[in-house]
Amino acid sequence: MAQAASDLTIRNVRPLGGPATDIHIRGGVFVVDTGGGDSIDGGGALLLPGLIEGHTHLDKTTWGGPWHRNTIGPTRMDRIANERAWRGATNHDAAARSLALARAFLANGTTRMRTHADIDPGIGLDHVHASLHTRDALAGSMDMQIVAFPQSGIVCQPGVAALMDAAMAAGADVVGGIDPCEIDRDPVGQLDIVFGLAGKYGKPVDIHLHEAGEMGAFSLGLILERTETLGMHGLVTISHGFCLGMLPIAERDVLLARMARLGMRIATTAPAGIAVPTLAACRAAGVTIYGGNDGIRDSWTPYGEPDMLDRAMHIGLRNGLRRDDELVWALECVTTAAAAGCGFADYGLTPGCRADLVLVDAETVAEAIVRRPPRRLVVAGGQIVV
Repeated sequence: MAQAASDLTIRNVRPLGGPATDIHIRGGVFVVDTGGGDSIDGGGALLLPGLIEGHTHLDKTTWGGPWHRNTIGPTRMDRIANERAWRGATNHDAAARSLALARAFLANGTTRMRTHADIDPGIGLDHVHASLHTRDALAGSMDMQIVAFPQSGIVCQPGVAALMDAAMAAGADVVGGIDPCEIDRDPVGQLDIVFGLAGKYGKPVDIHLHEAGEMGAFSLGLILERTETLGMHGLVTISHGFCLGMLPIAERDVLLARMARLGMRIATTAPAGIAVPTLAACRAAGVTIYGGNDGIRDSWTPYGEPDMLDRAMHIGLRNGLRRDDELVWALECVTTAAAAGCGFADYGLTPGCRADLVLVDAETVAEAIVRRPPRRLVVAGGQIVV
């Protein structure tokens, strides 16, 4: 897919809608001036940094396969049970489907990604190995983090703790968790395992927290305590954090202030139909909040596109962003905030950063988000992808 370009100058482009300039790449990074090499005319297009998917599930997708007829029940446990049955009935090929979706992301300008790989007794480490295969196949073009994700719980599922350990040993980048009270019904037990593995392997933590209201606040409080006690400042992400959209403002703000003090991040998918932590509240508190699609075309949902400009639009809609300067916040959720939240290094458009960029025909960032134009040029690690 990618075309090597050791030295490259892209002329007449407008970084984030600013004045037209030239961008120079050498050896896969941005430099002040190459003094030679290939040259491309950007035609005054809008230049964006490589886009970042901060929360998805490549291993679950049906992307590139036949349409999945969804007959799912209304609860989260229905969805988990339905997924198990679907995997068995269809002999789901997580490696092929995840690679197809990752390539579609890359073609739309996503050059870095955090994806969650399911672990449960029925599939063992199959989805972890599938995700590792996709990461290896796209190495050099896409910088991918893999979360060892216990979709069905840890304590309540015999053998999952050992599987999580094995996943980290096999090369997973992040220790996952999920709803310590609601699914495992043993928050202390789950967090002992999650934070224990994080300490053992020196890795960050990313916990799905769907729990509503006071239950979610209770779990979040326990996670905050662990983070502080273990000195894991800046190493813990709360994915979803729906409770932060449900609590009274005063209680919410106390939790956000603690999260900010500990450098805890929030990954939001900005779903419709459920309360979510808002960009405005998180930004006011100093909490990094970034975006992701969650699942795309899988047994959980028929929706989703491998396009982070599309997700930025959904984030803008969910947060009532109308002004052009506010829509820049939505772009930050899939660029700079996502880089900070996931810990992707050497990110941006300045000299010394990895040469990831996207060109689109748009006047402003707001227009790019609202229209989501075709990607005119995608460069990843100095290689021309589109």
